[in-house]
Amino acid sequence: MKALRRLFGIYIHGSIHVAFAVLALTLMTLHMFALPFDSIAACFAFCGTVAGYNFVKYESLFRHRKPISTQVKLYAVITVVAGIGAGISFLMLTRPAQLWGLFFFGLTLLYTVPFFPNRKNMRNWTGIKIYMVALCWAGITTLLPLLNAGVAITQDVLLKFVQRFALVIILILVFEIIDSKEDDPLLKTVPQRIGVRNTKKVNIILLILFYCLEFFKTDVDAKQLAVNVVLVVATALFTLYATPERPKYYTLFWVESIPIFWLGLVLLVSHF
Repeated sequence: MKALRRLFGIYIHGSIHVAFAVLALTLMTLHMFALPFDSIAACFAFCGTVAGYNFVKYESLFRHRKPISTQVKLYAVITVVAGIGAGISFLMLTRPAQLWGLFFFGLTLLYTVPFFPNRKNMRNWTGIKIYMVALCWAGITTLLPLLNAGVAITQDVLLKFVQRFALVIILILVFEIIDSKEDDPLLKTVPQRIGVRNTKKVNIILLILFYCLEFFKTDVDAKQLAVNVVLVVATALFTLYATPERPKYYTLFWVESIPIFWLGLVLLVSHF
């Protein structure tokens, strides 16, 4: 049991689970636009997420030369391996997809490394974190695989981008509710500014918006509408039961499993 717990901790804190969530959303995009499996875009999304998230979480420990634990050194090895995988897959992407990849890599650097005066990065800018993360997730999981497949940016593509952006905002707000007591008050996260109860109301409104956007597609898929009902209800329940007293794994595992759950539902329903 101890070994399993340790492996589970590495799986979560090494950003492997969140990478599977990003991969699931990437595969959802390919499925929604009836495209074949793209191993290059999938590898870039997965490896880039592992490398990017671990870089954001652990680079300051190395930059400030703080004592490094064995576990963090292991995360560093995972990050390097993932970074190599992301780099190789990046070179195999189409030029438009590469340009998007470079854009999001630049955002990650700005978000993490203190380029600005007073040694501040964009992560410390009040209220910007949620939008930065949502933009990166939506771009990597929606625009990049479509551009790599040579799909033109149509109204349906932009609609899916907005829908994906809204979904990621929704998931992040659940995280912010759980972390509201521990977050630095200077960050002024949504729950810190409007309270947990109002944040939950915002999430429910965004979920309704997310669902309604499906009706603006060129071709409305009845199966997708049915699946999205389940997704919206499940996410709403996670929102309603979120409290600052919940353990971290409520979000780190369960909430981040929602995109994987969504993909599983879509693949299951598509066989009927």
